[in-house]
Amino acid sequence: MARTALVTGGSRGIGAAISIALKDAGYNVAANYAGNDPVAQRFSEETGIRIYKWSVSDYEACAAGIKSVEADFGPVDILVNNAGITRDAMFHKMTPQHWREVIDTNLSGVFNMTHPLWGGMRERNFGRVITISSMNGQKGQFAQANYSAAKAGDLGFTKALAQEGARANITVNSVCPGFIATDMVMAVSEKIQQSIIAQIPVGRFGEAAEIARCVVFLASDDAGFITGATLSANGGHYFA
Repeated sequence: MARTALVTGGSRGIGAAISIALKDAGYNVAANYAGNDPVAQRFSEETGIRIYKWSVSDYEACAAGIKSVEADFGPVDILVNNAGITRDAMFHKMTPQHWREVIDTNLSGVFNMTHPLWGGMRERNFGRVITISSMNGQKGQFAQANYSAAKAGDLGFTKALAQEGARANITVNSVCPGFIATDMVMAVSEKIQQSIIAQIPVGRFGEAAEIARCVVFLASDDAGFITGATLSANGGHYFA
């Protein structure tokens, strides 16, 4: 029987690529999203992947959403914590709301999704928790104190929880993308794009599908001896 994977933020950008790659690898895939109904509906129609709407910043909504997914597919074996937002601002201009919104989604959202699934993974003696962090959680980034703090927190969460899950055959890992050719990155000017690419040793942006392949590997049985790890996929832009 195929295992079930749940991808948060799974209908757009890197999340969409992850959802598609997991489906192509033979998993049952459920894609969570929080907004932009037309994009999510189009994604579902084009891929055949079922979509589920809730905010990962709300613990009760996560628990209810997970129950809906499991009612349709059975137990969730693989969780991909991909959902994330930015509220960039220089720190002296950053508001408490900017801080809370990013922390609630990018860090607390990882807890809110993992916690309701953890008991079942332990009982079944199998699980994969894969969190999409960021190169900026490793090195920090100008005007992203909130985002960098949350993404760094994701890495600490991964390392701590990996120690708890190991004896139950649950692996917990993170992927840290660098600059990926998503709509957000490609929306900046050509001049800014070229200035970024000049800092990347491989000389290009990454592709969402390249991050997705990292996730497919970490979700597989072949990765059973890898836990608590951070997989950097940044084209040599930063060495942790």
